[in-house]
Amino acid sequence: MKIALIGATGNAGSRILAELSRRGHAVTAIARNPQKVAALPGVVPVKADADDVAGLTTAIKGHDVVISSVHFTASDPHKLIAAVREARVPRYLVVGGAGSLEVAPGVKLIDTPEFPAIYKAEASAGSVFLDLLRQQSDLDWTYLSPSAVFAPGERTGKFRLGRDQLLTNDKGSHISFEDYAIALADEIEKPAYSRQRFTVGY
Repeated sequence: MKIALIGATGNAGSRILAELSRRGHAVTAIARNPQKVAALPGVVPVKADADDVAGLTTAIKGHDVVISSVHFTASDPHKLIAAVREARVPRYLVVGGAGSLEVAPGVKLIDTPEFPAIYKAEASAGSVFLDLLRQQSDLDWTYLSPSAVFAPGERTGKFRLGRDQLLTNDKGSHISFEDYAIALADEIEKPAYSRQRFTVGY
């Protein structure tokens, strides 16, 4: 499959890139600094900026799938969606956030007293992105929310999937970048959450 990955050098993006390469996909790794893209089989680095709709459209045109793995506070969802539309890419996946997940009926993680203030702006912007996607009736999108703690770890392949509720266990709520990448790649290869948000955790 021909996949364009926006934000290929970030924490999540670099793991997603490695997972897609491992599976034999042809990946266009889009980054502001393409020299930082890991040299992996099937990967072609391309310079483009998430804020440049025209440049991004050119970079992603001709792909089967586009993934955006960029900070919400450092990008504009309207521009990203516009580029996907203009390039006529059939499928769009977004590396989401955990803040909009429910911890109780009608209560989002971001609205709990324990939610760190430092992450509120990013989480709020992620919620806006998700709401915008839900308004796109003719766009085949998927938004994958990680667990509350999203950090480097092991590639175990052992995790759970959910919908709009935060996944937790006796150790809290967490998922490694590596296992998140597996869940995202699985969804690309065998779509199960078209026009939906889902979440992954241990």
